[in-house]
Amino acid sequence: MFLTRFRVNTARPGARRLLSSPQAMHAAVMSSFPTLLPTDTPPSGGPRVLWRLDHTTRADAMLYIVSPDRPDLTHLVEQAGWPAAAAADPAQPGWQSRPYGPLLDRLATGERWAFRLTANPVHHARRKDDEPTKRTAHLTPVHQMGWLLKRQETCGFRVLEKADDKRLLPSGTTHTKQPHHGDRYELTVRDKRALSFDKSSTGPQGGRQAPVSLVTVTFDGRLEITDPQALRRALTQGIGKGKAYGCGLLTLAPLGKTG
Repeated sequence: MFLTRFRVNTARPGARRLLSSPQAMHAAVMSSFPTLLPTDTPPSGGPRVLWRLDHTTRADAMLYIVSPDRPDLTHLVEQAGWPAAAAADPAQPGWQSRPYGPLLDRLATGERWAFRLTANPVHHARRKDDEPTKRTAHLTPVHQMGWLLKRQETCGFRVLEKADDKRLLPSGTTHTKQPHHGDRYELTVRDKRALSFDKSSTGPQGGRQAPVSLVTVTFDGRLEITDPQALRRALTQGIGKGKAYGCGLLTLAPLGKTG
């Protein structure tokens, strides 16, 4: 397994096209692996290619990729990076890849990490009793956080709770509504994005399929490992739906850092 980081040059037209289209970015990421075909499906229950865009500022974006094989991002440097700088220093091709195995292997129960996850929190609901259930996006931070908290056990971690002194209300105030998950847990949700785009068909019939619509959010928080093996699965297989569109990639960082 490899963890790769690529800084996007947001001033370039090619970068703006990729940033505006999860489908185009997915195709560019998958093109980084010569042995993979566009029609290949990820192995069931095995590691897969995951990617995520972190928008640190409006003019700064970082692409993260977790993959079973080391990627070659030369084409991304040419489209959306700094090709002149990469050519001037062959030791710095424009991206950084490092083996992910050493980190995965040393994860241990009880360790605490900062984490980041961009996800597509959904649930199945029906408007009427006689209608089939339909996949529906969670739209409020309370429900989006609840979606992640329901999955923490099966993903091998627990989101840390805030110390009591961090949950105290200002003097003279009282609870007037049900506490928010963010009041209890070391967890924030931000960068909500509603995406809708046509999905081009790569099948023998060609043409276009029904439009794709999804809502994505980014979770930042702190966790404690409860099951290292389950967490390794979450880190290499992703969490939730929408993995082809930049969702599901969970990354860890020492406490005090992000990313």
